[in-house]
Amino acid sequence: MVDSSQPAEQRARVIVVDDNRLIRELAFDALESLVCVESCSSGAEALSALAREPAVLVISDLEMPGITGIQLLEQIRREHPGTEFVVLTANASVDSAVGALRMGAADYLRKPVRAGELRQVVDRVISRRRLIDENQRLSAMLDIVESCRTLTRCLDSGEVYAVALDLCLHSLERPRGLALFRRTDVPASDGVAFRGFDEAQARALRDELVAKKSFDLETVTSLGVVANGPMVEVLGKAGIHDGRRLAVPLSGGGDEAGVVWILEDDPAQPITQAEIERVSIIAGHAEIALHNAERYSHAKERAFIDDVTEVYNARYLHQSLEHEIQRADRYGKELSVLFLDLDRFKLVNDQHGHLVGSQVLRCLSEVLGPCVRQVDTLARYWGDEFTIVLVDTSHEAGMSVAERIRSTVSATPFEGGRDQPIALTASVGVSTYPEHGRDRETLLDAADKAMYRAKSRGRNRVCSASDLEE
Repeated sequence: MVDSSQPAEQRARVIVVDDNRLIRELAFDALESLVCVESCSSGAEALSALAREPAVLVISDLEMPGITGIQLLEQIRREHPGTEFVVLTANASVDSAVGALRMGAADYLRKPVRAGELRQVVDRVISRRRLIDENQRLSAMLDIVESCRTLTRCLDSGEVYAVALDLCLHSLERPRGLALFRRTDVPASDGVAFRGFDEAQARALRDELVAKKSFDLETVTSLGVVANGPMVEVLGKAGIHDGRRLAVPLSGGGDEAGVVWILEDDPAQPITQAEIERVSIIAGHAEIALHNAERYSHAKERAFIDDVTEVYNARYLHQSLEHEIQRADRYGKELSVLFLDLDRFKLVNDQHGHLVGSQVLRCLSEVLGPCVRQVDTLARYWGDEFTIVLVDTSHEAGMSVAERIRSTVSATPFEGGRDQPIALTASVGVSTYPEHGRDRETLLDAADKAMYRAKSRGRNRVCSASDLEE
């Protein structure tokens, strides 16, 4: 039902078209408390009024000089398909009114028109129009929710931002946008996705956003349209000046942070509140997907972490070594594998207990960490055995690192409880790709056997896989 208490600017707009001034005045008096009424004396005047501002309903006489009611209906159906149409007709032209209904008119009224009947028809037509619009809105929202199912399959945060960007552009029927994102706990992890930009623009934007870091993600805290600001300046440097930008901040609630930007491009088609509402639904699903991606990433990381030492486990070692061998083969590089085993570690467990033994292994992992680079892989292989993958490292350099580790372990006092430090030593074997093997199993086996050769020679020493050939 039409709400007469609404402010005038929020009421439905109705255009009354009739060449009879008395009919126009009667309609205006009857409807002014319900809707915003504009009176027109001809079809041409009504079309001009519609071009100036849309209307929910046009009430028109059928018989008028110039453009007839039927002609006006045809043109409105063609140019303003969302506008309802009600026919005013004399008794003698009821057949014409029925014909107008077949053409899409919502209803008709016979002259002389009574105020109460006119109000009733207008109320019914506008209420029905609003119900249709609401159903269409809900249907569009349902389509968006269905399209967001794609996000549930994204387990990588970068993919979530890219898919969210695509969904926003599709929903708004806009051609250009970008997503800027980073993991807040990982340095230099900025990422960016572009849609609708040419190669030069994308290159310029990537340089500003990723290399120069000209935009701070933390400055965007809410979804909304912006006409100026840092991102507008960044886009301007890439030669993109027209239109406003819709900012859509996305966060998984943990490490992930990013913003999707939708470009308005055409000022004649501004981003509407309905479009913002659609994007907010996508943003909600994207943030859930980011949260799930974060949980998946953490779970995956935990699956590769040894519970006792907090370094990588054998499962991760195998994957990492396989990857590094492929990389070394592709670029013609060397890599070295160190296999380390504590000497007589069983005595620690027997004399001090397994809790102290676990503490010693944790301390050992802390000792080994600073001995290798960030690009290298340190893993607990099994028990008191540790393996280290040294990328881009020759055999001579690998032997040098192994000796540094051996001497560091030998010089470190490990806590044994009751204020009694434990002195430990380690035996280390070293193998190198491709000298001692071209696959994971061969390299690990060679380093393992070299480590046992070190033990057989008296422990607390480093042996090369080359010594196995003697």
